[in-house]
Amino acid sequence: MTDTVEAAPAERPRRRPALSPSRAGDFKQCPLLYRFRAVDRLPERHTRAQVRGTLVHAVLERLYELPAAERVPTTARDLVAPAWEALCAEAPELASELFSGPEDPEVPGWLESAGELLEAYFALEDPRLLEPVARELLVETELESGLLLRGYIDRLDVAPGGQLRVVDYKTGASPRPVAEARALFQMKFYALALLHLRGVAPTQLRLLYLADAESLTYSPAEDELRRFERTLEAIWEAILTAGRTGDFRPNRTKLCEWCSHKALCPAWDGTPPEYPGWPADPDSAAAETVADRTG
Repeated sequence: MTDTVEAAPAERPRRRPALSPSRAGDFKQCPLLYRFRAVDRLPERHTRAQVRGTLVHAVLERLYELPAAERVPTTARDLVAPAWEALCAEAPELASELFSGPEDPEVPGWLESAGELLEAYFALEDPRLLEPVARELLVETELESGLLLRGYIDRLDVAPGGQLRVVDYKTGASPRPVAEARALFQMKFYALALLHLRGVAPTQLRLLYLADAESLTYSPAEDELRRFERTLEAIWEAILTAGRTGDFRPNRTKLCEWCSHKALCPAWDGTPPEYPGWPADPDSAAAETVADRTG
């Protein structure tokens, strides 16, 4: 009789640290916020607005799985409750974290507010006329500098002539003109990744703001994206420098009022936890969730 030894499962290849648009935005806003989210991985309490954004994204993704003729407002509304049930199945703590429980009388009204956002989506475009090539598309590419970019695109459309359009759903209101640059930062990130992956810059970047049924459209030039590439490389070099030293400095702004970690911030007389060092798991430095992208 010959003894047999079961082969050990192959180890998952280690992926180098990457930069996502959400984490890049965190570092620009406040280096300490980046550390709390990407390095310390501190938990953050969900809000109803964030989870509603996740819910709406899930419905819109599911909507495009249906035949074109079925992509109508009533169908979208009918998908809200099943999508909420699926979210709760994945994260059972959500119902008790956001409400007093699944039977909370405020749940139906909250689900209805998600339906209203979906109604606004249909005022912006007719999904029966669209056939996206990808939804929730992971894009990952390495720049010549060695920086790895990684992020998820809500929707990618390709015209018959090959032109690319990147579409992003935001469940908040459209930004004021002074805030448009910040809103487009994420989209330029995706456009740059696609430029490297497909060899052509997207013809159009389109943000759909469902809270007020407004849209923001932008056409990036390739030379502009090349300049943006250098901006991302500078941000990443600053992150690595802070990672080596542990010197992630807080940046006190009005946005601090919405920060989950204000009590730990020295800018507000708090004390951060001891710096754990640069993440042993490199993926943690690029972790991005749908909630990061809902807006």
